[in-house]
Amino acid sequence: MLAVNGLIVLAGALSGTFLNVYLWKSKQDYAMIGWFTIAQQVAVGLTFWIGGKWVKQYNKMNALRAGVVLSGVFYLLVLWGGADIVHWIWPLGLLLGLAIGLFWLAFNVVYFEVTDRENRDLFNGWVGLLGSVTGIVGPWVSGLLITWLKGDKGYRLVFTISLVIYALCVVLSFFLKKRKNGGAYHWREPITQLQSKGSPWRLMTPGLIAQGVREGVFAFLIGLLVFVATKQEAKLGQFTLITSAISLLTYWLAGKWYKPRFRNTGMLAGALLLWIVILPLLWKTGYGALLIFGIGTSVFMPLYILPMTSSGFDLMGTNPETVEKRVELVVLRELSLMVGRLLGTFIFIIVLSISQAPLIITILMLALGAAPIGGWMFVRKLLKAEKSA
Repeated sequence: MLAVNGLIVLAGALSGTFLNVYLWKSKQDYAMIGWFTIAQQVAVGLTFWIGGKWVKQYNKMNALRAGVVLSGVFYLLVLWGGADIVHWIWPLGLLLGLAIGLFWLAFNVVYFEVTDRENRDLFNGWVGLLGSVTGIVGPWVSGLLITWLKGDKGYRLVFTISLVIYALCVVLSFFLKKRKNGGAYHWREPITQLQSKGSPWRLMTPGLIAQGVREGVFAFLIGLLVFVATKQEAKLGQFTLITSAISLLTYWLAGKWYKPRFRNTGMLAGALLLWIVILPLLWKTGYGALLIFGIGTSVFMPLYILPMTSSGFDLMGTNPETVEKRVELVVLRELSLMVGRLLGTFIFIIVLSISQAPLIITILMLALGAAPIGGWMFVRKLLKAEKSA
């Protein structure tokens, strides 16, 4: 599981880091990048909801492989279309969202099945660790290749390497054991959970939406701002190398020492500190200020994200009934994140359609960056209940 995850993240680190830059160089339009992100998120949410039936009642490993294959198809189309892909933002975004949705739906269900409350933080720490390693190697190598080969040739080579990694990931996935199928798929379960007064998902869902508000925009905006500030792909690779190297250490420490009883306090501290590190951008949005922000995010993100992730999956193992409905609850979790990401990205598009001044972008980041604090406010009761238990 960790190896498959590592390869997928590596392919994304190699190409995904520079995909938005590639689009930007073809057409310098923040709104276009935003709509590309929205297309992805719509497809991800629908794929989780509709694909949940396949994953629960049939072969979830085939869903995982289909996601990997479609990711490869996406990059094939990017290679074929070249700079003209800016005219196909919606279909390409939907295709990439479909690929992402199929893979992570299957992966999250299997992840729940092979972990438990005691080792879930450890597993998440290792996932973060591998993500940091690939984040160190992938963007740095991509940035060097694009710089050395000057432009389109470099991008095409990077996209081709990702395509090869996706093929290797498909092969490796056959070493994962086939999982048992579940019972009937309950299409309305996400709605049922939200309508039930005693359901803990009535607190977890708005917390996840708040998480999505921040990450939906920051996931593509930060790398783009680094490139806009420096005009160098190598600098973006360097930025990602430094921040990922720090994440490597912080996720390792979190996986080793972050216990469930620390989740409530740790998550609040992480949310506050993630907001504070945005403040230097009020004075300047140059490379140095962005690097301070990136380093701060790498240090404090595990404090926030590990409790949020682990607690959500812990709710799926509360009793035999929730275990049986794990697929539907994974779908509910992803739909919640999707709503938040869409909300954040819509706000981004609306604000930047009015003004694209650096100060406006920074104020927008401060507003969206405060969302994790709201997320903690929703889930704190669940975290306190976990500590008492």
